[in-house]
Amino acid sequence: MRQGTDGARHTMNLNACVIAVHCSRLHHFSKERVHAITLLEGLGVQGDAHCGATVQHLSRVARDPSQPNLRQVHLLQAELFKTLARQGHVVHPGDLGENITTEGIDLLELSTGAVLQLGAEARVRITGLRNPCVQIDRFQPGLRAAVLDHTADGELVRKAGVMAVVLRGGVVSAQDRIQVLPAAGPHVPLRPV
Repeated sequence: MRQGTDGARHTMNLNACVIAVHCSRLHHFSKERVHAITLLEGLGVQGDAHCGATVQHLSRVARDPSQPNLRQVHLLQAELFKTLARQGHVVHPGDLGENITTEGIDLLELSTGAVLQLGAEARVRITGLRNPCVQIDRFQPGLRAAVLDHTADGELVRKAGVMAVVLRGGVVSAQDRIQVLPAAGPHVPLRPV
């Protein structure tokens, strides 16, 4: 157990699971809740606007469409919703554009390169943090500031989830267990991707 940046106590327990999955064919900010998603190796979520081997986020495509897609799958910890509610923000699974909403795992404390086993088949490798953009404030005024924090040393903390690439495809749905397979070597703190 550890003290989180939001003051809450967090654990990486054996009951970590997926609580919801989301997909959107269009580049909308929020994603629709669906029964299951299919992860495609090296591409992302089948049928999702961000699925592809190269960047699919519109701002990144405009800069350089040949860049590798390190943001194939967006995962967000459901525990964030309670923190946001205490600050007056009502946010539900899928609202922040995540593909997978998790519970019981502190995604922000994972090492760069950590692998998550999702259900029986799928595996993703964590590439970094989601960098909250101005679209968050368009969704709900003041929400961007609420998903940012600072450490005692003044370092910026981004709480809007993590990004990953698909190592092994498979179907992922609510109630699937999540197992963390740590990255080889020392812990490497997550940075925005």
